[in-house]
Amino acid sequence: MANHLTLRALEKDDLTFLHKLFNNPDVMNYWFSESYMSMEHLKESYDKDKDNPKNREFILTDGEKQLGFVGLFDIEQRHRNAEFAIMIDPGHQGSGYAGKATKLAMDYAFSVLNLHKLYLIVSKVNEKASHVYEKAGFRAEGEMKEHFFINGEYHDSIMMSLFQRDYWKMKQEASQW
Repeated sequence: MANHLTLRALEKDDLTFLHKLFNNPDVMNYWFSESYMSMEHLKESYDKDKDNPKNREFILTDGEKQLGFVGLFDIEQRHRNAEFAIMIDPGHQGSGYAGKATKLAMDYAFSVLNLHKLYLIVSKVNEKASHVYEKAGFRAEGEMKEHFFINGEYHDSIMMSLFQRDYWKMKQEASQW
């Protein structure tokens, strides 16, 4: 894995990369969404939402190489929380990028946006993702029974969260090594 991973703001030039991800059922099933999005719809969505203060959308890169997409959605200024979501291009999965991207997003959420809490929803069958989130410090808050329909079956999901205080504590402990 490269050591130069960064999150940069989503640009219009990234829409071809996103179009590929958003039309891949192996990716979108775990975003609990249908893998169907036209390029025209993606462009319209981008134009409409690019200045939405409730969302931050990033491309995970290694130099010029696009590796994945990271989003902070429904950012609530009053309550200081947001939903975290990530997708790594299937061609780059299994290389540790998800863990690094999660940490970069957490740092942005807690250091830049000064959020109190990040939360996410993960399918119980997506054990690799759950492991990445747990390793990053997210903890289960509750279970959603038969909440999402994936590959012809209803699946249980877990809501997980991480608080800013726990993030700072983990970061401090890590720097003491």
